[in-house]
Amino acid sequence: MKSPAFKNLLLCATLIGAFNQVQAADQFIALPSYRVGPYASGGSGFYGGAIDYFNLVNANGGVNGVKILWEECETEYNPSRGIECYERLKTKNGGASMVEPLSTGIAYGVLDRLVQDKIPMTTLGYGRSDAANGKVFPYVFPLITSYWNQAAAMIKYLADKEGGYAKLKGKKIVHLYHDSAFGKEPLPVLEAQAKQYGFELIKIAVAPPGSEQQSQWLQIRQAKPDHVILWGWGVMNSVAIKTAQRNGFPREKMLGVWWAGSEEDMIPSGDAAKGYTSMTFNTPGNYPLIDDIRKKVYAAGKGNLADQSRIGSVYHMRGLTAGILWVEAIRVAQDKFGKGKTMSGEQIRWGLENLNVDEARQKALGAFGMFPTIKTSCDDHEGSGAVKVQQWDGKKWIAITPTWVVGDKALTRKLVEESSAAYAAEKRITPSCMK
Repeated sequence: MKSPAFKNLLLCATLIGAFNQVQAADQFIALPSYRVGPYASGGSGFYGGAIDYFNLVNANGGVNGVKILWEECETEYNPSRGIECYERLKTKNGGASMVEPLSTGIAYGVLDRLVQDKIPMTTLGYGRSDAANGKVFPYVFPLITSYWNQAAAMIKYLADKEGGYAKLKGKKIVHLYHDSAFGKEPLPVLEAQAKQYGFELIKIAVAPPGSEQQSQWLQIRQAKPDHVILWGWGVMNSVAIKTAQRNGFPREKMLGVWWAGSEEDMIPSGDAAKGYTSMTFNTPGNYPLIDDIRKKVYAAGKGNLADQSRIGSVYHMRGLTAGILWVEAIRVAQDKFGKGKTMSGEQIRWGLENLNVDEARQKALGAFGMFPTIKTSCDDHEGSGAVKVQQWDGKKWIAITPTWVVGDKALTRKLVEESSAAYAAEKRITPSCMK
């Protein structure tokens, strides 16, 4: 006859086993995030949106029954802290199956570790543009659109405003940029197109975080440019807009990177922001998905944003978009490797490489038109390259390009091939498609 103590031991072992089975069924995603510091508004909005989508998916039963599990680690947008967070998170909860650092510096810092760790990394609208070549960067996915395609779309939009590419000849365009890998990323495209179309590209760096720009705007006032591209982030954006007003530079002649195009950038800028334009890969507006987030997540007390007025804002919508693409990659991977099973990083890598979020799928998700359609492949880890231009009317963003804008993709693809080939040679990588 077994003793009560032995029975209790068996019961404990059974419960521990059951708990481990539940844990094993969860799909763990690592989020080296940032919610403090000069870039907190972007990080809190983006990760808040992604987590809101996870909670919605889990409330609806998960992905074929598999719940999403996540953990954050505060990076403060600092590359060294980001690498530490990646190392800390990658082995937790059975191992991370995906990671998203929302930082070009951090993405560069962990990039060489991904293949060995077999963890795919998404860089949604940022990071290395040449990572679109999956033959060289099998575990990196600059989904939707890269900085190079955004820069090309910027020049196309400015050319359209002037009456065509030929009208750019002799114009002056300032690239006012965050002095970091992020700010320098579009230079190959801007320099190539300046040479091609004959406009003068004036490069003016701003030391992070960008709270002091008097000398830069003095240079701009002296140069008298036709357009200013604001490649900013965080506090740099509102400072640039307010300083432009003080220097008499029309905000209608400013065109921001999509990280310089949020409500959090405009509201602190006050009246100075009216008329300002920026790029975006989300169409402003409300969507059935956002209504579901309000009803099923926030009404249940599980919303991630403390300020509910930010629901449906640019950064929040961008996080929702990221969440959608991650969950769709899990779903696609399950279709191949087993529905209702937890996917490994290798399997989700395959899912990310075989995404096809078309209009029909967007409608089913309640997000039709919220972001461009996405179709990835081994050759194209980006999947789109399309963007829109939005304008601040003093209270809200309005899309002023009715359709998605695509720049010179022949140029950007040429740059992708050349840059990724150089990287492959440096790292002794034999380019090939993974199965």
